[in-house]
Amino acid sequence: MMTAFESHALPLLLLLLLTPINASIHDYSNETFTHRSDAFFFHGGSEALTAKSFIRFETVTFTRPPESASVQGRMQQNTGLVEAIVLEVRDRNRIGGSYLKSDLICCDPKLAKERICNLGEVIIQKNPDNLELPKRIKTFFQGIEEQAQMDTMALDINATGMYYLYFMFCDPSLKGTTIQGRTVWRNPKGYLPGKMAPLMTLYGFMSLAYLLLGLCWFLRFVQFWKDIIHLHYHITAVIALGMCEMAVWYFEYANFNSTGTRPMGVTLWAVTFTSVKKTLSRLLLLVVSMGYGVVRPTLGGNRIAYRVLLLGLLYFVASEALELVEHLGNINDFSGKTKLLLVLPVVCLDSCFILWIFSSLSKTLEKLQTRRNLAKLELYRKFTNTLAVSVLLSIAWIGFELYFNATDPLSELWQIAWIIPAFWCLLSYALLLVICVLWAPSRNPTRYAYLEETGDDFDEEGISLTSSVAKITGDVAAKLDRKTDLAFGEDLEEDKRE
Repeated sequence: MMTAFESHALPLLLLLLLTPINASIHDYSNETFTHRSDAFFFHGGSEALTAKSFIRFETVTFTRPPESASVQGRMQQNTGLVEAIVLEVRDRNRIGGSYLKSDLICCDPKLAKERICNLGEVIIQKNPDNLELPKRIKTFFQGIEEQAQMDTMALDINATGMYYLYFMFCDPSLKGTTIQGRTVWRNPKGYLPGKMAPLMTLYGFMSLAYLLLGLCWFLRFVQFWKDIIHLHYHITAVIALGMCEMAVWYFEYANFNSTGTRPMGVTLWAVTFTSVKKTLSRLLLLVVSMGYGVVRPTLGGNRIAYRVLLLGLLYFVASEALELVEHLGNINDFSGKTKLLLVLPVVCLDSCFILWIFSSLSKTLEKLQTRRNLAKLELYRKFTNTLAVSVLLSIAWIGFELYFNATDPLSELWQIAWIIPAFWCLLSYALLLVICVLWAPSRNPTRYAYLEETGDDFDEEGISLTSSVAKITGDVAAKLDRKTDLAFGEDLEEDKRE
């Protein structure tokens, strides 16, 4: 049975999943409490913490309305109670009267008479396996004072888990109370939340992977610089952007881990690198699928080129907006509908890219088969198979991601959540690696470089490839001349014999 507290906390926690935590230092600036059932509460933060972590309360101050303070006696003590409650997500059913089959959150006179709880306090059932949790920290207003400040203290966390902090009060006369101050959450290895810590390692690993790929590509690029085509420059740009993207994200997370905050400037650079790289990666797949530099020397006129650029521009804007909301937005500023409105354009534009890519691939394969360009045909078949496998894997992973988020709304599986973004990083890198292998610079550029057709189609596998298109043309022309001279000579000898 779900308590009244849970019925409100669940949608609040689901909303929390829409954007990552912006800092391990949670600041409160005159925030108000939300009324639910017979209690008022404010969500103070949630993070994945490992053993030997702590939550430190610094200058947390509660301010009640003047009319609430004026009705109290000047010499009275404990004229209002606000509780800070820290719980591990698996103990959420121990807050409120669910274990008593009651929808109450606060203790009423009947339960107090039965000595189950204290009147005016939140009902809490201790975890028999860890009597320290859920943890209750009390702060009292004194006399007619309008403010009450929590003692500066650090709460030690001795068990790994996803922890939530709520500030709550049960006294209706405190309605309108606000909170200000901050709490600091820190893991043993730094301020980076446990859910995000594996991503810093991932970005460091991917930075080295892109660096290695870039080094291999650069050596190949320099070795065969005379045979470079325009497509190679596009591939180089994507590799460089991928390297910068992973490096910036790594340093952004490293800074977060050491300071507890995320500077907007660094995060903005990381988000922009991600959006630019995602856009250029999709454009690279599209122009390769169209046969640019392989089957056709251009994209087929200004009209198609403008469409490609327009699609890329729209995708960049949509992706940048979504990334900014996810990494710089505040959970209180964006609702689920707003998030959905930002996701839909990206999904639609991704679908446009996929349809256009496979449509172009189909036409390119058909054209190569008609021309009997067997080397290029085999190249594009390998590329098509790789792309098809990646699309199928993407669809399967999207299904898994939806299932994962639907079955784990409170981040109980936070320790494996990092595999979801890790998959997309690895898939993007794998696709780029395949393109680098298939279209690597070499002494035989004609296996993928565009050759102007002359009416007769030559099987490229039957031609001895050299590093110069002019030389190939010259060799073929010389062979044709020798065949013509030989045939003409044989005709003259036959005439003489006759």
